Amino acid sequence: MKKQGFNPYLPSWEYIPDAEPYVFNDRVYIYGSHDRFNGYAYCLNDYVCWSAPVDDLSDWRYEGVIYKKTDVENNEDGDSCLYAPDVTVGPDGRYYLYYVDSKRSIVSVAVCDTPAGRYKFHGYVRYPDGTILGEREGDEPQFDPAVLTEGDRTYLYTGFCPIGDRSRSGAMATVLGPDMLTIIEEPVIVAPSEPYSKGSGFEGHEFFEAPSIRKRGDTYYFIYSSIVYHELCYATSKHPTKGFKFRGVIVSNNDIHISSYKPPQKPMYYGGNNHGSIVEINGKWYVFYHRHTNGTNFSRQGCMEEIQFLEDGTIPQVEMTSCGSNNGPLRGLGEYPAYIACNLFCNDEEPYTDFTGAWMDKQFPKITQDGKDGDEEIGYIANMKDSATAGFKYFDCKGINRVKIKVRGYCRGHFEVKTSWSGEVLGKIEVGFSNVWKEYSADISIPDGINALYFTYKGEGSASLASFTLEK
Repeated sequence: MKKQGFNPYLPSWEYIPDAEPYVFNDRVYIYGSHDRFNGYAYCLNDYVCWSAPVDDLSDWRYEGVIYKKTDVENNEDGDSCLYAPDVTVGPDGRYYLYYVDSKRSIVSVAVCDTPAGRYKFHGYVRYPDGTILGEREGDEPQFDPAVLTEGDRTYLYTGFCPIGDRSRSGAMATVLGPDMLTIIEEPVIVAPSEPYSKGSGFEGHEFFEAPSIRKRGDTYYFIYSSIVYHELCYATSKHPTKGFKFRGVIVSNNDIHISSYKPPQKPMYYGGNNHGSIVEINGKWYVFYHRHTNGTNFSRQGCMEEIQFLEDGTIPQVEMTSCGSNNGPLRGLGEYPAYIACNLFCNDEEPYTDFTGAWMDKQFPKITQDGKDGDEEIGYIANMKDSATAGFKYFDCKGINRVKIKVRGYCRGHFEVKTSWSGEVLGKIEVGFSNVWKEYSADISIPDGINALYFTYKGEGSASLASFTLEK
């Protein structure tokens, strides 16, 4: 039986946010920054690459390290971190990696002959006189480079614009020549920052960070993270460096704005910054984005959802799901790991995760793992106190009459099982104190058809949830 695809699409012990997905030679390659489990800052690890065949998005392969922090010029001690990168194929057929490190607000470039080989430093994006972009008087700081190459021209998009910062005008587009470094058209603003957005159509969704660029037909899609942090928005134009109009939100990593199963402003996950892009794979389009785990901003994981284009080119916002890479609902039978939860919340609503995780550890559930960074430990949900709810979407169920869960922790109570977050309780599974993972079960009938599943803890103490099993 073919393996199923989950969210996150990579193993639960891997932390690659800011994904830029590309199809090269019938494989999907993921280029992103690299967080650390239980990290204390963003992007602490080296760049690595994963890939999957276009016809099986459950079969991801680790390609290895493609660029180390110590490959950055004057960073022999690894003190500077590698922020979100992007990759493009140059006119010479080689692969060019664009990045900004945490010490300098300039764009560096590395190059490789293959999509996932070891990249070598190539140079800095610069003006014709040799001055590095970002270091000339009047230049705005460079951040989060995105690139698109057409013929001998490469379009570079950059920017980081906090709310209220009048020194940052918005997302910039710069045109590079065939050497992939030299500027042939100087930066222009393509999406405004918050102080300069009046009358632009971007109000309320102004550019913050995370630019990405794609072309579909004759239309350029500029994807970015807005000032509200949790959403990936997009703007479109028929020209790569002007005329972009705000079109909407593609995905939010706490499902705000979604009204198909809840009030639109109700958060259903602990969100945070967001970064990703869209890509066509085997005739279908997907959005790649990331979620936050371990109760902090610093252990982010990649997720993906199928998207649709309407006749006018707009993209309706999609829900977060557990089955984004599966091309449909998961089989409504068997055991599933709890880390694929796409909804996670409790009675005390909170749309954002915390930078340090200090308050989340006391109050809110979180997806985490045992061991240290790099240990291939399966993730689970910890700190499920009274009212904590984990939601999973979607499953194609038929004849399910028994549900098992695997739990540990200092807890005494029960888990309610439902098919909607506010729906009827279909049954309860009693749980108790255990220092090791222990299975509990109950006879619970799940309606036939495509369902979401929600597990809500009610009781004393704090439970951890490793998995659930659907049985006939």
